[in-house]
Amino acid sequence: MPPRLPPLPADQWTDRTRDVLSALLPRSMRNAEAAGSMLSTLVRHPDLTGAFLPFSTYFLVHSTLPDRLRELVVLRVARRRDCAYEWTHHFHAAQQLGLTEAEIEAAGQGKAADPLESLVLGAVDELEDGHDVSDATWAALAERLSEHQLMDLVFTVGAYGLMATAFNTFGIRPEHDARERAERRSARGK
Repeated sequence: MPPRLPPLPADQWTDRTRDVLSALLPRSMRNAEAAGSMLSTLVRHPDLTGAFLPFSTYFLVHSTLPDRLRELVVLRVARRRDCAYEWTHHFHAAQQLGLTEAEIEAAGQGKAADPLESLVLGAVDELEDGHDVSDATWAALAERLSEHQLMDLVFTVGAYGLMATAFNTFGIRPEHDARERAERRSARGK
């Protein structure tokens, strides 16, 4: 099924379109070919994208959560929201941080061997289910995370939940899915 909002075609990119990506991409990647399916779709609405990218970039670059915890959170949100784009990209990001495939798959199921990681994944489930965490979960998290980390945790779940909703609704798929479909079409045409 084609995406509801396909990536903006290269001939429709403008200086404004490229400028909104400056918060995240170097100049050489601010184009239809290099930006990837997600950003090439979001730039269809430059004002929204220009406002949203600095906020979302915060979670990747400036969050007080340790990178490993952040990726576990994103993986759990992606799995719960059935967001293939988020899952694929953060699966690779988690591997680059040293998580094993087994740890990544377990995180997707809300499981972890480490007590803090397990607690954080449980908090993701509470936030996704009830849009809040219990007093017991908050207290347990507060024993291990700073106030800033607690706030970043809640906002990370919310931000990646919002992105998963948008990506799923717009039909944004991981780039490898598009390449694989093109290769299958090409093979059938031979």
